[in-house]
Amino acid sequence: MNRRSRGSSSSSSSGSVGGASDSYRRRSDVPRNRSNDNTKGGDSADVSFIVGTCSSMCPERERVTRERLRDLSVFERLHGNPTKSSSDLAVKKFCRTLSAADVQASDVRPLSVLEETLSYLLSLLDSREHPFEVVHDFIFDRTRSIRQDLSIQNLASEGVIHLYEEIVKFHVISRQRLQGCSGTSISSMHHLNMEQLAKTLTTLYNIYDANRKPDYIYENEAEFRSLYVLLHLNTSSGVMGEPLSLWFRKLTSNLIKSKEMCFVRKLLRSYRNGNYRSFLRTTASEATYLQYCISEPHIREMRSFAVECINNVCYKLQPYPLLRLSHNLMMKEMDVESLCHECGLEIRTDSDGSIVLPTKQTNFCRPKEGFRNYDLIGIEVERLL
Repeated sequence: MNRRSRGSSSSSSSGSVGGASDSYRRRSDVPRNRSNDNTKGGDSADVSFIVGTCSSMCPERERVTRERLRDLSVFERLHGNPTKSSSDLAVKKFCRTLSAADVQASDVRPLSVLEETLSYLLSLLDSREHPFEVVHDFIFDRTRSIRQDLSIQNLASEGVIHLYEEIVKFHVISRQRLQGCSGTSISSMHHLNMEQLAKTLTTLYNIYDANRKPDYIYENEAEFRSLYVLLHLNTSSGVMGEPLSLWFRKLTSNLIKSKEMCFVRKLLRSYRNGNYRSFLRTTASEATYLQYCISEPHIREMRSFAVECINNVCYKLQPYPLLRLSHNLMMKEMDVESLCHECGLEIRTDSDGSIVLPTKQTNFCRPKEGFRNYDLIGIEVERLL
């Protein structure tokens, strides 16, 4: 699976990420049939009929205005000049408040330009010139703008599906990479990223359904549907959406039978049954890259659950060998040592020189800042690329 990377944190983008809800949500960013548009108020109805004619990533009048206001992201500055950009660097910002009076066809990008814009944005993902949170901030705002232009034009064709899938990938990859970032704003960025991931998935699912053909599944549909299940394994995760019991009923039989959905249903059973060995082995042998990114927090959770169970139920006079625990948790033995220390547990060396975990320790705990990520031994790296 292709992966690309990016980010930003200048004043041009940080202001666009600051709120948890879009005032523009008067018109959902879920496309609708124009003939059935029952939205109240004439403004948003007028907006939905616009056909974009902007031929660049950013309308010229917006670029000129932002140059004058010094409102350029670090990725948009020509030779680092905060007052100068170009059509090859400037990307249209997300606009939180929008009405028909604000929108002109020349300010809206057609599908072909939006595809080029997204390709450019995703090419920044692996940038090493700036911290990832800076890259993420920039792409986060500009992909919202792409979704806004799609919504304004009420585009819901098969060509739009690819754009939404790529934007979902960005949010999934960001979810994983933000966990390795530090700073006071990371928690807020993670929350907003998860919120937009949920909204983008909802729109994508609606476009799948709007273009549904009998007994047909889009090439990547099953994998992207499976992400919903992984996001809702833990009912207390706080991720938006309906319960899985209701969500599954809406899937077609072909989707239910797909290998991607069979994988997540098996993972769901293992998770709810506390079967950590099955959960870890299934993830290592079957997960795609996106599925693995979403599963990482659950992998950490299942490993800490396993350590807690072993500490609580094993016989006190027979300490648990760390080598066996490393096999069960699919971890390096030195990583298991670190995990036990994170859980507040002591480890010892027995008379044979083997490292063991004494059980029935009373000081088990979960660190407030969360557990570290450890490699999942046995995963097929080639399958994730």
